[in-house]
Amino acid sequence: MNEQVDRFLEKAKKWKGEMTLLRKICIGCGLSEEFKWMHPCYTFQGNNVVLIHGFKEYCALLFHKGVLLKDTHNILIQQTENVQSARQIRFTHLQEIIDLEQTIKAYIFEAVEVEKAGFEVKMKKTSEYNMPEELKLALENNSELASAFKSLTPGRQRGYILHFSQPKQSKTRESRIDKCTPKILKGEGLNDYVK
Repeated sequence: MNEQVDRFLEKAKKWKGEMTLLRKICIGCGLSEEFKWMHPCYTFQGNNVVLIHGFKEYCALLFHKGVLLKDTHNILIQQTENVQSARQIRFTHLQEIIDLEQTIKAYIFEAVEVEKAGFEVKMKKTSEYNMPEELKLALENNSELASAFKSLTPGRQRGYILHFSQPKQSKTRESRIDKCTPKILKGEGLNDYVK
């Protein structure tokens, strides 16, 4: 058991009982406990299998390669339309976890088999995402920006494309592009932390 996870659970204001039980189930399935992305993460031979996290309305067990699971009980949820690989089982009270414990274990064991087999999720390429017209126009009108954007890693490019695509109004999309242009020119990703 990981001390960082102990502290995480001690500080939990919500879902403490639910996350504690999920932790017990994950460890009971033979997974190693780590603390990644500020959450309890359970691995098999160094590969991420599941993550426990809490939200305002639910807590969840997130399967990193959930899209590859059979989901025979139809309980896996895609968090947002842009999430390609991960899938969640969501819980709103402790009794749900108690009732589904055997099913949760079966899903975890299947996820471990996915890791043992070395299966990988085929991710969409950056070119497969719809680039907003405002970004296309900005890149056409600013060769320095176009060059900088092209030099970004595919993940950083996708991050910007998704960020710029979210607003419904063109004016908001343009504002986001203007605000992010200096970061793109510096070769930084949307969520890169700069000291």
